[in-house]
Amino acid sequence: MATITSEQLSSPAERRDGAGNPLTEIRDFCRQFLARAFDPYRPELHYMRGPGPAWRAKQTASSQR
Repeated sequence: MATITSEQLSSPAERRDGAGNPLTEIRDFCRQFLARAFDPYRPELHYMRGPGPAWRAKQTASSQR
């Protein structure tokens, strides 16, 4: 039977990407928050809410026959 163990290869103080720095974490959080809070894309504005004018024109033309 094999045993699987998980080991951390480097301690957080030895990371080179700066992920252990609290100021970096705060900066990343603020950056992500502002990007999401003020994102101009609003998908709910692009969803179809019902039949449009072309459908109404076609329905009125077929109902008058």
